[in-house]
Amino acid sequence: MEIFLQTLVAGILKGGLYGLIGLGMSLIMGVMRIINLAHGQLMMIAMYITYVLFQYLKLDPYLSLLITMPALFVLGMFIQKFLLNPIMSVDTLLPENQVLMTVGIGIVLSEVSRLIFTSNYKSIRPDYADAVIRLDEVSINIALLIAFGFAILLTAFMFWFLLKTDTGRSIRATAQDKEAALLMGIATKRITIITFGLGASLVAAAGSLLLPLYYVYPDVGGIFTRKAFVITILGGLGSTVGAILGGLTLGFAESFGATYIGMKYDDMIGLIIFLLVLLFLPGGFKRLTKV
Repeated sequence: MEIFLQTLVAGILKGGLYGLIGLGMSLIMGVMRIINLAHGQLMMIAMYITYVLFQYLKLDPYLSLLITMPALFVLGMFIQKFLLNPIMSVDTLLPENQVLMTVGIGIVLSEVSRLIFTSNYKSIRPDYADAVIRLDEVSINIALLIAFGFAILLTAFMFWFLLKTDTGRSIRATAQDKEAALLMGIATKRITIITFGLGASLVAAAGSLLLPLYYVYPDVGGIFTRKAFVITILGGLGSTVGAILGGLTLGFAESFGATYIGMKYDDMIGLIIFLLVLLFLPGGFKRLTKV
């Protein structure tokens, strides 16, 4: 029972972070109708910024959210406005060309990072990185618990933003029916720029929160792009609530797979669940949610 509870807690905490990663991709997917295959590379950029701020300015990685989120928001808007919108405005180009553009963006980000930081693995170790608290039989890593708390707060804020603000309602309207939103006077092109910025800032937050527990190198973006894609499919393309459920599902799958099958199989278990969802619940958790 102790092992089961420990694994369950680890799955919840990891799933909260995964949900934050998937939420950014789902926002972009819902509005633009394309999968952003540079999502993990944007997260990697935020991790490098966090590393530099900690290494040279001794800035706590959680405080670095105040820098990484705005920085990636601006970068995301730049990518959407100057690289993706010109392609989207050309009717003769297929949606696949937009996806290929995000692949190219991801490659450029990875190689620029390699040029600056080399291919070496880098990590940060704040004082609390290895600290734990015990709740009866369960040990909880403090850094992971803090990261989970930030993820919950950011996710709650994003839902408030989408449900209660004019810009959030415009994003939801554009995601539901872009042409109808345009007819209602919504500047859909501006909304796509804002949405990509928001998606980038959310995954930037996940990168800063994860770095005290993980490591960064130029190719780490591919790993998290794959995870974000799996979460988005599990949750249902474009579903924000589904992204949270998808993140929790992947977190549980990896945690229980690592505990009861083997550490090297945690990714495999998540991908197996991904395939089962495609076979038996092709709409993902979106069928069960409305947001």
